Amino acid sequence: MDLKVGDVIKMKKPHPCGTNAWELMRVGMDIRIKCRGCGHQVMLPRKQVEKGFRGFL
Repeated sequence: MDLKVGDVIKMKKPHPCGTNAWELMRVGMDIRIKCRGCGHQVMLPRKQVEKGFRGFL
């Protein structure tokens, strides 16, 4: 999957703040994503991000 820093993606499960839009901050074996609603940042393994990925926004 071709993910680049700055892309905004939609994930399967929403963040507790209510939004499911995430901005990619770092891409590699681990991916850092930032919630577009509240700004919370999470680092996840690439495999977990690809499993929950639902499309680009």
